[in-house]
Amino acid sequence: MKIAFFCHSLLSDWNNGNAHFLRGLASELSALGHRVRCYEAQDAWSVRNLQQDHGHGALQALRERYPDLHLERYDPETFDLDAALDVDLVLVHEWNEPELVSKIGAARARPGSRFRVLFHDTHHRSVSDSTCIGQLDLAEFDGVLAFGEAVRQRYLAAGWAHRVWTFHEAADTRVFRPLPRLEPEADLVWIGNYGDGERSAELDEYLLSPAKALSISGSVYGVRYPEPGIEAVERAGLRFAGWLPNYRVPEIFARHRLTVHVPRRPYAEQLPGIPTIRVFEALACGIPLVSAPWVDSEMLFREGDFLRVQNGQQMQRALQLLLADSQAARTFAARGRETVLRKHTCSHRAKQLLEIASSLGVESNSPETAAVSCTLH
Repeated sequence: MKIAFFCHSLLSDWNNGNAHFLRGLASELSALGHRVRCYEAQDAWSVRNLQQDHGHGALQALRERYPDLHLERYDPETFDLDAALDVDLVLVHEWNEPELVSKIGAARARPGSRFRVLFHDTHHRSVSDSTCIGQLDLAEFDGVLAFGEAVRQRYLAAGWAHRVWTFHEAADTRVFRPLPRLEPEADLVWIGNYGDGERSAELDEYLLSPAKALSISGSVYGVRYPEPGIEAVERAGLRFAGWLPNYRVPEIFARHRLTVHVPRRPYAEQLPGIPTIRVFEALACGIPLVSAPWVDSEMLFREGDFLRVQNGQQMQRALQLLLADSQAARTFAARGRETVLRKHTCSHRAKQLLEIASSLGVESNSPETAAVSCTLH
């Protein structure tokens, strides 16, 4: 099968968590023998910011880490869209420009078009910026992939689409795995971007205050932290380390004893059932996880896959427990990883996507004889 991905960026994950899952999904589809091509605009803001902060070397390192990822960076003014759409299945991520979404929909509407096209939503804008989503022209799309049942229901209720599948993110277990050869050097690590104030109070309650009260060692990684945010991290006794390329996350997890999950407010309050990619990745790496409140309404995880707390005091006690009881920490870590490997890998999602494509009439013709050898331009 020939598959095209249109995304904001796979090359850069600077404030672009969507790249995590999309890289893994594309890699799994390629490994299954399908011909996968990914497209992103040359002027992607994530790439610009990454180069500005860390130079071209950061992009080169990504190329080396994902040698089989075929990605074309195109100029929107000269891009041959029709040639790119000469495929069986098209995925259009919701961070693409509305103009591109409309052009792909128009191409799908042409008599004789043979490809099927799915819109892929992995953000909270369906509730936090519904006007933006509602203005997208999805009339000719064959359906929507929504990364949670709550998002799926939002699309159906608003009439934005008539066919919507729940399509959760998942861990790329080719990358996210335990690294037992590395020894922990500190207690706690938090990996996440500041979030435009969407969780500033929550970060204080569930991360910074407990860390300070316990005088534990650790690090905070992420981008777009304002100076007051960085100062708060340092007052808590943690080291602010800035941007971390996502493929290095397993190494960083292995050098810490535990991590925490603090969801952004829209997910915790308006979109139950969506853990976001960080939970899948942490559990895949076999690190003990303590989570601030979110409702697992779809029962993605089992009791005991990680510790769940409801307030800062409970977070403090949970961190104390895991740091004091190494056996309990190992038990939680092993159980969480087991659940991810059983249900939540990019391999699972690749197979689900192929089933959805088949339901739309896409023939899963004989895959290429080998995984595609691809280049990044």
